[in-house]
Amino acid sequence: QVQLVESGGGLVQAGDSLRLSCAASGRPSSSYSMGWFRQAPGQERKFVAAISWSGGSPYYADSVKGRFTISRDNAKNTVYLQMNSLKPEDTAVYYCAAYYCSAYGCYSRFADDYADWGQGTQVAVSS
Repeated sequence: QVQLVESGGGLVQAGDSLRLSCAASGRPSSSYSMGWFRQAPGQERKFVAAISWSGGSPYYADSVKGRFTISRDNAKNTVYLQMNSLKPEDTAVYYCAAYYCSAYGCYSRFADDYADWGQGTQVAVSS
């Protein structure tokens, strides 16, 4: 099991940038893949981005492709989500989560595959 703590959320204007961080403890971050999800009021939790424990090309939801970048620093046990050109529709609570998989390059866009979750950080984008 891993403990995850998100930070970096806030209130910004459309077009601004934010960088979210997800600090992990309990196991080396190199032993699991990571994902970011978001949940807007009244909506289900949706996939945003994922990165494998082994590195390689990240995977993004179409709605954020080209604007968001997921990365990880295993030395710091931290995963980041750089969000550029933010839009009002990006407003949501953002969660990071750990996916325990062994295959090289593995990741998932399905929330049910993720075993451990952070508490979330609020991102609000005004128009």
